[in-house]
Formats: sequence, C-alpha cells, structure tokens
Amino acid sequence: MTNFDVDDVDFDAFYEGRPPIEGRDVAFEKAPWDIGQPQPVVVALADAGEFAGDVLDAGCGLGDNAIFLASRGFRVTGVDGAEPALAQARERAAARGVELTLVHTDVTTMDGVDTGFGTVLDSALYHCLNSAQRHAYAAALHRVTVPGAGLHLFCFADAGNEGLALPMSVSKDDVREHLAAHWDVESIEPADYTTAFTAEVFAGVVGDRLRQAGLSADASAMRTDEHGRILCHAWHVRARRR
Repeated sequence: MTNFDVDDVDFDAFYEGRPPIEGRDVAFEKAPWDIGQPQPVVVALADAGEFAGDVLDAGCGLGDNAIFLASRGFRVTGVDGAEPALAQARERAAARGVELTLVHTDVTTMDGVDTGFGTVLDSALYHCLNSAQRHAYAAALHRVTVPGAGLHLFCFADAGNEGLALPMSVSKDDVREHLAAHWDVESIEPADYTTAFTAEVFAGVVGDRLRQAGLSADASAMRTDEHGRILCHAWHVRARRR
C-alpha cells in the first residue's frame, strides 16, 4: 500500500465514522489519536513548567490536551478546522466541568482567534498540512502570539519508526524550513506519541483498516506503552517566536 497525500484526507470524516481518505473505502469507529486523555508528553511538559501565559492548542481535535491544560489553571483556546471534533470537545469539557474557548477556524489564518498567547501547543497537527499550509500556519501562529512566546510542536518523525510505516512523516529540515521566517527553532528531539491502538487491536479488523489506509506495522518491532498502546516516534520541536 502506498502512502497518501495529506490533501486527500477529510479530517471531519475521522470524527463522523466516514472514510477519511479519498479513494479508499476505509472508516474508523474512532480516530487513531483518540486516547481519551491528554498525551503523556503534554502532561510531562506541564509537570516540567513548560507552559506559560495564555495557551493556544492548535489543532486541538477532541480537546483532551486543551481540557487538561485548562484544568491546570491555564486560560486555553483550542482551535481546529474540524467542527465535528470541536462538538465532541465541547461535550468532553462540559462532562469534566472545565471551561475553555474552542474556535472553528482555518489554522493557516487563525481568523477569529484572539491574540496574545504565550505558549502554543501543536499536538500532531503540523504533519497534517501541506508545504504551503505549513508556511502560512507558521505565520498565523506568529500573528496571534506575543514576542518570545514558546511553541511545542509534535509531528510524526521520518526516522526511528522501525516496524511502523507512518504516512505524512516529516524531517527535521522540513520543520526548520517552514518555521524559519517567524520562529527560532531551539531544539528538535525524539519523543513518543501515543496512539489509540494496541498491538492486539492492530492485528485485527482495525489493523486491516489501517493497512488499507497506508499505515503498516511489524508487530515484532513495534513499541508499546505500559497500557499496550502503540507508540509512534515523533519530533518534539521547541521554538521561540521572534
């Protein structure tokens, strides 16, 4: 199975149980990144005091990271281009008694989003954009943040995923190129990004669907966390707004 282009993906469909990839009749009962809780790497950043000021969760999806950060006392705005995801995020926030702002917008423009953010979190949004969108996205983030704001960006890495073929993986050079006009990249380090699937699930029907969608895995080589969930190798990009 060959990889697909990011422009072929309908992200609304992931949240509505419809086939998300053009030309492939493959649907999922839940999004592969829906672990029902904040990403462990995000929790670790919060524990380390890596968030400051108002926080923008760019590509917040179902809202678990944004809800977590709001529960820690931050004023959080989550933005996403998929309204079905935001509708579920609102439900999750209400169920947990957490207040935050959720905005449906194009992340390459951030139209309708307030300014003045001190920290941006990008939890697996960047690799969902094409090259032109990445340039525009970096500029849009610059527009809504304060000078010196921090950016924590997690994206699928083009290295270190032995046994797990990930569509849309990106290189360190790609990140540096697209951020360069507006952000100073301070570091790009490896990180584990948690998926919703266990090795056992991947071996069944869900695995068949993922393979049809272009994601393949060698069960003997894949890495899992303490709950058996498959871990993806990601880049953790730290950048500073000029």
